[in-house]
Amino acid sequence: MSLPSFKMRNITIPTPIIQGGMGIGYANFKLAGTVANNGGLGIISSAALDRVVGSRLGRKFKAREACAQEVQDAKELCNGKPIGINIMVATVNQYEDSVLGSMDGGVDVIISGAGLPIKLPAIAETHPRKDEVALVPIVSSARALKILIRKWGKYNRVPDAVVVEGPLAGGHIGWAKKEEALHEKNKLENLVAEVVELADEYNIPVVAAGGIHEYIDIQKYLDLGCVAVQMGTRFLATFESGATQQYKEQLISCKEEDIKLADGIGSPCGLLFRVIKTAPFYQEAINRQRAPRCDKGYVLVNNECDAKTSTNSFCICNGLLSSSLVVTPEKELYTVGARAGELTEIISVEKLMKELTTPPVQVNKIKITQNLSSDSLPM
Repeated sequence: MSLPSFKMRNITIPTPIIQGGMGIGYANFKLAGTVANNGGLGIISSAALDRVVGSRLGRKFKAREACAQEVQDAKELCNGKPIGINIMVATVNQYEDSVLGSMDGGVDVIISGAGLPIKLPAIAETHPRKDEVALVPIVSSARALKILIRKWGKYNRVPDAVVVEGPLAGGHIGWAKKEEALHEKNKLENLVAEVVELADEYNIPVVAAGGIHEYIDIQKYLDLGCVAVQMGTRFLATFESGATQQYKEQLISCKEEDIKLADGIGSPCGLLFRVIKTAPFYQEAINRQRAPRCDKGYVLVNNECDAKTSTNSFCICNGLLSSSLVVTPEKELYTVGARAGELTEIISVEKLMKELTTPPVQVNKIKITQNLSSDSLPM
């Protein structure tokens, strides 16, 4: 069975796969454009794009200009195919500029989470391309979607799709306590069921995210009523992602026991944050070997970053920048999804997309045929 295309607002994506918007610098123009060229929806991460683009092009950029540039470069790479951007609500100082800048650059989809994107339609409304761009919130419950539907109604806007992110996702997840995140009711399939029921009332397409690893997972969520899935970690371990080579090698060598849902000493956002626990930056943080410091100020709560003054949280901006292709003096921090331990190799986006869209039965048939053709027959 071939996987179907899907639609949101004015665009059609040939394959029901959205590449996650991983920051800082991992989901860059190259990764997003290559995913688009292979039939999926490529997503850029807006986090720290001023530094990411500035490092790449050798001059200073402001947030709005950087977002426009990265989108334009992705669109050029994929010959104008649809491109999206992920903009975290928690990046409060750059949120509006990131929305408007990505729209300047010709973005087709804005996905927004790490907080409820209540202001997103109001910001988009001020841009000439307001009717062209799909606005897609990330939620972790039907209750959150219901709030957004009510708030967005003031702007005569309904989400063009919604991403339901479960607790197996990498990086920030939508819970502050492990016992809540790991409760049976918050398994992705349960969250999807309740969100699909509500979304159907408003004709909102649903996208599942968090812990999706292979074809059978994709088909499972399509069968549950989703139009597509969003996948991050699989795309992180590709040649085209903006992660450092050391990061990618850690991805394919880590085991399930190496992956930790960080709390206690964790993200300054107060949300749980999934990492490889042996990452140098994380080890430095939990051993309290790094003095409190935040000199980037991207991720704030009430306009403050706890990492500035407390050793109970680590400065994710510095750690993640060091793990991208941006050169910094900090040690590396590796964020991953819960199923990263199943990765075995770094591959191209083209190979990954072929794997994700090929039913297992067909893969096995190909392998059997190849083995039969290569074996010598007995005399």
